[in-house]
Amino acid sequence: MQNVITLLPESVANQIAAGEVVQRPASIVKELLENAIDAKASFIKLIVKDAGKTLVQVIDNGMGMNPVDARMAFERHATSKIKKAEDLFQLHTKGFRGEALASIAAVAQVELKTKREEDIVGQLIEIEGNKFIRQEECQAPTGSSFSVKNLFFNIPARRNFLKDDSVELKHIIDEFERVCLPHANIHFQLYSNGNEIYNLPPATLIERISGLFSKNLQGKLVQINEDTDVVKITGYVGKPESAKKRRGDQYFFVNHRFIKSPYLHHSIAEAYRELIANDAHPAYYLFLEVNPEFIDINIHPTKTEIKFQDEKIIYALLHSAVKRALGKANLAPSLDFNSEMSFEIDYTKSVSAPTVTVNPDYNPFSSSSSKSSSGVGSSYKQPLDSDLQKHNKQNWESLYQNYANTDYRGENEHLQLEKQAEQTKLDHEVFSGKGFQLYNKYIISAHENGLLVIDQQRAHERILYEHYIATKDKNSVSSSQQVLFPVTIELTPNDYVLLESLMPHFKLLGFEIEPFGKNTVVVQGTPAELGEFNTQEMVEGILETYKLNTFDVKIDPFENMCKSMAKSAGIKYGKSLDDQEIALMLEHLFNCENPMYSPNGKPIMMEMGKTELDAFFKK
Repeated sequence: MQNVITLLPESVANQIAAGEVVQRPASIVKELLENAIDAKASFIKLIVKDAGKTLVQVIDNGMGMNPVDARMAFERHATSKIKKAEDLFQLHTKGFRGEALASIAAVAQVELKTKREEDIVGQLIEIEGNKFIRQEECQAPTGSSFSVKNLFFNIPARRNFLKDDSVELKHIIDEFERVCLPHANIHFQLYSNGNEIYNLPPATLIERISGLFSKNLQGKLVQINEDTDVVKITGYVGKPESAKKRRGDQYFFVNHRFIKSPYLHHSIAEAYRELIANDAHPAYYLFLEVNPEFIDINIHPTKTEIKFQDEKIIYALLHSAVKRALGKANLAPSLDFNSEMSFEIDYTKSVSAPTVTVNPDYNPFSSSSSKSSSGVGSSYKQPLDSDLQKHNKQNWESLYQNYANTDYRGENEHLQLEKQAEQTKLDHEVFSGKGFQLYNKYIISAHENGLLVIDQQRAHERILYEHYIATKDKNSVSSSQQVLFPVTIELTPNDYVLLESLMPHFKLLGFEIEPFGKNTVVVQGTPAELGEFNTQEMVEGILETYKLNTFDVKIDPFENMCKSMAKSAGIKYGKSLDDQEIALMLEHLFNCENPMYSPNGKPIMMEMGKTELDAFFKK
């Protein structure tokens, strides 16, 4: 009988292993940056071309390698970090399995130049698809330079699964940020297609956070610094008023390693309970230092999940640390357990007994006494009976002064004529076309069979959304108006990459935006129909809403753009509308293809039928 089980060829086994480690260019970025940190580099430069598909290069000034180590680094399970199984619970480095370089070399063309400080010349190694090409001496500075070219060149099917350059570059920037954040003492640089994205010199933690995300963050963060026998917690959490609807800037690091932990995230969310809205998410940048013996980081191929020996204690301490930090900043109620639970009374001061003054001449049955005093020592005087009656009469009459000259019969007849003249079909029912505003939030209108309560913000979003969608259907560009003073907007690298990918859609909707140096754009024109608005807030709001929509559901980019524009440009709750604006909104809403739901699928109106009204008042 022929054997059916055989050993896989080494090349196939390496490609299978690469599938776990190398999912996209960002995976290579993560592994190479972590290797540079383990090599004790103080300067690390990342260069990518075509979002890493053509080139990912990491240059560092670390220790470098000798000829034997440089060659052995590409063998599977070759590592200097562990010698025995017990070492897995004493890890203080990033990489330890010895799989990364072997996996990368199995699916790409790799070139390594490395030199130690004590060596005269360095080493050059080339490997293609796990096939060793050459090793020779070369001139090189102290440190290492890894160049990974043409990712998945030997697995075309895997390469076809890669996303657009803008998406892949975003993932690269995400991994870059996760490595830079806990290592503020290292100088990092990132270049994409020759353009500088980041240049982060050594700095303090708050300066590194500001350099990575936003210069305006410092006033929106609260510092945490708690040291216990179990865990040391440091970092920053966002103030409640800075919470966003998109779960973005939330980072956990354990022993300087980025992790994902829904369980620990829940402890943060509980600390913010009743301080922020249910659909809002606070920012946090938290660093936990735990004894390596009490954690297991070897449970996931990408090492982004960690198993704690006692998660409940970590959960409770983290929750308490965040509550305490918010309390110290006077953002949440906080108890001072260091002081005694007693009233602090100054016994040196004399205390006088309270006194009550009484009018001895007060007679409750005398009308004259009620006019002069209330009986208790008080300066309050009641108005005279005649004055009080006159005052009350005027108050009651004022309720009707707006209706004094109203001819109810004539007005009703006039309304009936208007109603007949302005009929509009809504689900085969007759709609009046008139309405009034309630609480500066709702529009109340009537139709033949009852009342409609319309959400003004959602209604306007639906109107704008269908207007923007129509520009693509008609193959036309919305009219644009030149701004008097061009607006310069500085964006985060991720937002800049996103805006670049959306530039054709911005132009189609009436924006004229041009690049202006590093992560900066200049707005020369805006949609004419929007009128006056804050250009920077509008652009940033569109990008934020776009990211939120992408996070929730995968939709067409232009459709997402139209939703974002409608959300940002639509009128908000609290805006007062005059009769003409209400009439126009109702007219445009009921000319929409789908007037019942907002672009995000939320109901726009509620109907109260005439039969329900009649039934209520028959009680």
